[in-house]
Amino acid sequence: MTELSPTKFAIEAQDGEARAGVLTTRRGRIETPVFMPVGTAGTVKGIRFEALESEDLDAKIILGNTYHLWLRPGIDVIKSAGGLHRFIGWDRALLTDSGGFQVWSLGSLRKITEEGAEFRSHVDGSLRFLSPEVSMEVQAALGSDIVMVFDECAPGEASHEETERSMSLTTRWAKRSKAAFDRLQSEGADTGRLESDGLSGLSGCQALFGIIQGAGHLDLRRISLEKTVEIGFDGYAIGGLSVGEEKSLMFEVIGDIAPRMPKDSPRYLMGVGTPEDLVEAVARGMDMFDCVLPTRNGRTGQAFTSRGKLNIKNAQWTNDSRPLDESCGCSVCRRHSRAYLRHLYMTGEMLASVLLSHHNLAFFLDTMRGVRQSIRSGDFPTFRREFTGRLGAIGENQ
Repeated sequence: MTELSPTKFAIEAQDGEARAGVLTTRRGRIETPVFMPVGTAGTVKGIRFEALESEDLDAKIILGNTYHLWLRPGIDVIKSAGGLHRFIGWDRALLTDSGGFQVWSLGSLRKITEEGAEFRSHVDGSLRFLSPEVSMEVQAALGSDIVMVFDECAPGEASHEETERSMSLTTRWAKRSKAAFDRLQSEGADTGRLESDGLSGLSGCQALFGIIQGAGHLDLRRISLEKTVEIGFDGYAIGGLSVGEEKSLMFEVIGDIAPRMPKDSPRYLMGVGTPEDLVEAVARGMDMFDCVLPTRNGRTGQAFTSRGKLNIKNAQWTNDSRPLDESCGCSVCRRHSRAYLRHLYMTGEMLASVLLSHHNLAFFLDTMRGVRQSIRSGDFPTFRREFTGRLGAIGENQ
């Protein structure tokens, strides 16, 4: 009898390195390449779940964050609710970050050792300790469908020696993450477990993804990839990019590493990036993406459009009756003008952030639909060229 897996992944079309496929999780079918909205603290900021599930957005998977949810509201609260899905009221797939990046971003407030990371909580200043084992325990309690190993992130421009130490620690932590994950699965600690029907070929268990580190050093990235694949995971992520390095270096790393990653597993580029970044990363072979930009920029008055970024604060939109993006069919663009959105923003109305964030998510998710369609129809290079060519035109008679 064939052993059941937590996920299935199949590539259905390829155009150069760009891949279009389907990732099947225990909570649904996800077409790739896919953009995953970020719901750090159990919420995609400013967006109701009804909107995320609507035809406008139709997000099949969102993110939660181990670090933030562990600190507040705390795992006991979420466990008592029956896991993160039930706590927040979301029935589709969830991926949780391990907390490694958040710990890294604390800088001088944290101390990294072989055992894990000791740091002061940004919430109440209490001393906390996060390790591979603790991260796996928290993610089992959250019941996310895809779990990330606990990793250590080196700055993008770190020295070779510093990066090698960090990368080696990440490898050792990955082994400990896998061991703890397997133990927790066998103990039934996963609050989101579903009964397998035996028909889909899925086990109903959580999936675990490994993370490739190595900053901008290609030799270390290749070693990290080799050692991570040796451990064996359900999917593989490239971490530690878009953390201050030059964009050209980021694409050099992706272009070298992505084609070397297992072809029959999903490839996840963590924390990247702008719409053009996503398209360029797809061209180099990546399948999954997340970024806070759509909602963060929405809250600061910035809209992503097919002709580049638009700052709604600019006075030139005061009497402009056009939508944010005349090529966008989202509910915001069908109903509201730039003039009205500027009015909301300038008067401090919270609806401005809600509407701009909604439009931005619609733009990112629709861009991915266009990417998938172009790969399947064999004209991704044309899509890529035309998409990139339109960007930056927002100031030209817009």
